[in-house]
Amino acid sequence: MEISITPKQKKFIDATADEVLFGGAAGGGKSYAQIIDALLYAVQYPGSKQLILRRTYPELDKSIIRTCLALYPKDIYKYTASTHTGTFSNGSIIDFGYCDNENDVYRYQSSEFDVIRFDELTHFTKEMYVYLISRLRGVNGYPKQMKSTTNPGGIGHKWVKERFIDTGPPDTEYESKGSRRIFIPSLVSDNTFLMAKDRSYLKRLENLSEKDRKALLYGQWDIFDGQYFDEWNRDIHVVKPFSIPAHWKRYAAMDYGLDMLAVYFIAVDDVGNAYVYSEIYQPNLIISAAAQLIKSCMTDRPQAFYAPPDLWNRRQDSGQSVAAIFAQQGLMLTKSVNDRRTGWYAVKEYLHIAQDETGAESARLKIFSNCVNLIRTLPALTHDARNVNDVSTTPHEYTHGPDALRYFCVMHCNMPAGQKTDVFSYADDFIDMTML
Repeated sequence: MEISITPKQKKFIDATADEVLFGGAAGGGKSYAQIIDALLYAVQYPGSKQLILRRTYPELDKSIIRTCLALYPKDIYKYTASTHTGTFSNGSIIDFGYCDNENDVYRYQSSEFDVIRFDELTHFTKEMYVYLISRLRGVNGYPKQMKSTTNPGGIGHKWVKERFIDTGPPDTEYESKGSRRIFIPSLVSDNTFLMAKDRSYLKRLENLSEKDRKALLYGQWDIFDGQYFDEWNRDIHVVKPFSIPAHWKRYAAMDYGLDMLAVYFIAVDDVGNAYVYSEIYQPNLIISAAAQLIKSCMTDRPQAFYAPPDLWNRRQDSGQSVAAIFAQQGLMLTKSVNDRRTGWYAVKEYLHIAQDETGAESARLKIFSNCVNLIRTLPALTHDARNVNDVSTTPHEYTHGPDALRYFCVMHCNMPAGQKTDVFSYADDFIDMTML
């Protein structure tokens, strides 16, 4: 059979790095390159084993599997739907799999593969990807690789960007943490076959919204499809630390669980702008240890220390609530509002960029650059697939800092500029003054 590929597709096929990512803009021919590469590998290495993954099996069936059936020579390739397996006459195998949730990776626990291929890598979590690296093994001497394709966006956007885009130059193999990696960017203009057969496709991409156009036409990773806080602009929302004026009101907000304690200290100026000036971000702390750490980090007593309502639920082991134990440690918490839609909209209001009296762009929320985890996770949040008004709770690690910020914003968002920012000025039904 004759195979026609673009220079970028050839670079992906020829890449020998341990981990290869081919992606960026829509229409760059990424999935086609993955399918052709899998065919060439299967033919070159008899008896080899490959795994091709999508997030769900229907996605896999409608794209990769159908294309393989159409492209692969029928005299050497056979697909068995009952086992989702493609077999070649030389004994090579391609398993077609999915990982709809993080537990699905364990279906491959006893498997061995020479190459694992992710189609739309940003649809997967980092934990899925890292676990499946351990399934690359075997004594046949064949090259072992993780080869992935993707567009920007999705729940995995942040970790994929950190692993492949932020750590090395594009089109260049580099080593990171003992693994050789390469990111091969693709644009629709690289796909000369698509441009010749569908001249209007480029125009359709140009007519997208600004955010979608930047992600899908230009393959930009700083703005991505599905991003919840598309208001985010690091140049505006992140500022260098400065000395907080003594008369500004101080607040704190926290999200607590054994998996992570996230605490933010926030100052509010005379006109209602909020400055997140310090953070605590530490896992594996029991309640008393968390309270002691917070006390050791507090330089000023806050007007209110906001926390989610579930911290007032009594625990079965002690019969006390987290709020009660904090109170015993000298930290009096204030119950915040936990309506997620209202809370996220409040954060959006604080992030909203507008022109100030001088014509310069500004926002009501500023984050000191030392609050690295909030800066890392807040712009990485995506829309929930089932509720566009909510954020996705996966990866869960991204939600701790933003949740804490939400508990502050929802309590202050509607206050007119210059209004007294004392906790007692709020509606009584929002505040549990008993603390216990």
